[in-house]
Amino acid sequence: MTGKFRLTVWDPILITSQILTIQALFYTSLAILIYVVDCIYVESPSLTHIFTYQIMTIKSGHNILIILSYLINAVCGSFYLWYFVGRAKPCLDYSATCYVVHLIVSWVYNGYFPNTWSWWILNVISASLMCIFGEYLCMQTEIKAIPLLSSGADV
Repeated sequence: MTGKFRLTVWDPILITSQILTIQALFYTSLAILIYVVDCIYVESPSLTHIFTYQIMTIKSGHNILIILSYLINAVCGSFYLWYFVGRAKPCLDYSATCYVVHLIVSWVYNGYFPNTWSWWILNVISASLMCIFGEYLCMQTEIKAIPLLSSGADV
């Protein structure tokens, strides 16, 4: 034993499967949230609500609810990090990877790099929420695993 609290082993298959799982759940929950918003506003569900930059404005109630869906999805993402990653240290890496993949997919879907400030602000805030809440949840679990007081029998 080297005296470390937790031995970390490089496992690319595990890391790749965690990234794919979090990404799939990210898009699934976002699609469900936006589908609910579209049903409320009697709009036809479309991928443009997930990947298009121009939808990220506060010009209508529908757009505001889509923005809220992104923020709620970031909180859902923190639970995905907590459940599938389970450690606070890599939460930033997984959150950043999730949103970088979203940037690339959106770029490919639209055919050009995102050029609206509202899209960038929303995604930076969402990635931050996902990371911070994910780290918080993971830290709460990690703290529970460490006994702070010994039992009376050891004294």
